[in-house]
Parts: sequence; C-alpha cells; structure tokens
Amino acid sequence: MTRLGRAARAPRWLRRVGITVLAGFVLVTVFSFGYNAATAGRASAPAGLRFVTADGIRTRYRQWDGPGPPIVLVHGFAESADTFDPLGRALSKTRQVYALDLTGWGYSQRVGPYDAQHQAAQLLGFLDALHLGRPVLVGHSSGAAVVAEATLRNPRRVGGVVFLDGDALNIGAGSRFGGLRSGLVDPYRTTLLRLAIHSDRLIRSVYSANCGPSCPPLDAAGVRQWRRPFEVPGAERAIWQFTGLVGLPASRVAELADVPVPKAVVFGANDDVFDHSAPYTAATRIGAPAPTVIPGARHLSFISHPDAVAAAVSALPG
Repeated sequence: MTRLGRAARAPRWLRRVGITVLAGFVLVTVFSFGYNAATAGRASAPAGLRFVTADGIRTRYRQWDGPGPPIVLVHGFAESADTFDPLGRALSKTRQVYALDLTGWGYSQRVGPYDAQHQAAQLLGFLDALHLGRPVLVGHSSGAAVVAEATLRNPRRVGGVVFLDGDALNIGAGSRFGGLRSGLVDPYRTTLLRLAIHSDRLIRSVYSANCGPSCPPLDAAGVRQWRRPFEVPGAERAIWQFTGLVGLPASRVAELADVPVPKAVVFGANDDVFDHSAPYTAATRIGAPAPTVIPGARHLSFISHPDAVAAAVSALPG
C-alpha cells in the first residue's frame, strides 16, 4: 500500500476507534445512572443500638460489662464498635469495656470534618457523657491518632494509652488513601463504591487479607455487619469528604512522651499495613516500653488473637 493510501485509511480507522470509545462511554454512563437509581435506597440502623450525645454528636456505642476499671476501644478506618466484639468479650473478664463509633463510621451521626482533632473531641465528650473516670484508651490503626490527640488535649481524663496496630502518624499507610476523592466523579464513583460494598467476595477478601488464617471466616451475618454501616443515610457523602486516613504529625505524637500516663504499643507480627519497624519506632516515640508483638497476627490482631491482645492491654495499669 502506498503512503497516500495509508494516509487515506487513517482517518477512517480513527473514526471507528472514536465511535467505539464513545459507545462504550455512553453504555457505562447509562449503566451507572441506572445502577445508582436501583440502589438508591438506604438501610436503617439495626434495632436496639445504644446512643449518647458526645460533643454534640449522636454517638453509637457498645458496652461489655466487667468487674474492673474502664477501657475504651477506638476503631480505625472503615471499622465500627462491632469490630471489637471478640476483644470486648475477652477484656470484660476483668474490665468494664466500651467502644464507640467515631463520626464518619458505623452508626454515629456524620458530622465533619473527619480528622483526628474532631474525633478526639467526640471521644472526650463520650468520656464525659458516660462519666468514665480516667479510662485506658485503646486506639486501633488510625484510631491511635484519635486516642493520642485526646490524651494530649486533656491528659487528666486518661488513665493510659494503647496503640493497637497503629502508629498515629499522618503518613505511611495513610498515603494509600490519598487522591481517591479527587480521582473519581459522579455518577461513576457512586457506582464503584456501591459495587464494592455489595460484593461479598470483596468484603471477605479484604477481611481475610487483614485478618489472616487465624481469623474465623466471615459468614453471611458477618458480611452484613461490615457492609451495613456503609448503607445508612449520609455514609457515602461522609466517605467522599475524607481527605485521607486520620493521623497526626510525628512531632505531635512525640509529645505523648512527656505525658505521665502508662503507655503501650501492641502489633501483629505479620501486619503488612505498616513496616515491621513501626511498633518499635512508635514505642520509642511515645515513651512506651518495648512493644508487644503477637506472633501470627496481622492488622486485625484483636479479631484473630483477642486473648493475647486482651492480656497485653490489661497489663497496662489503669
């Protein structure tokens, strides 16, 4: 074929590609609008939940009754108070245990901004609302930043601090979440979010990757427990208002070293969300003893090894 013939065919080839791309775009857009309309209904919160007003936020919480002084469990990204059920039951053998849904997650009222400062104010309001005197605060993953900020803000209200599978920093694991909000637009981001939420396989896969072979498999009820908080009114809007995982600057976290309360760091030995040096660096930064590293545990160590985590937390004076 001559050069002139190839040049004459090129526009025809490009037109075909353009028509194919345009047709695909139209089909995806039509599907997206249709799927979003079909899944627009929102779920209600389960019956029988406990709520209290904390710093002006209607806050859902759970309670496991026990004989000893209080412990408050603070969850991390995409978790809720229900996530702590295995650890709550294990700790309640010797302690009074509470867990709250931070605003932005679970069944608490969604009130931004969704950062460590705002959630720490909610946590301190929760302590006041339930009249909890100097409890030990246990923060899992990004929840470590919330308990750190609450302790720095009002150390007299706190009896001890535990970082559980988290270093409280606004770097590291948090960088994986950056750019998600700005990289997607509606209607496509709503479609992708709902497809992910409605996928049993994806929920089980994420759970398994973060929990490991020692965790009980998720049955249908377990999948619904993880999914339902994402289906209540306001949940999707809150997700797109997050700018990253909750965390604090290293200099702010290091101020904990000067706060005279007992501190501990507990990590799963196989946690691949953080670098293997993270528990040791975090313990040094906040002035805690050498970390407790749980063999065989991953990022959800309190689900796979609740008794070992409970023993480490209970060993902290408080």
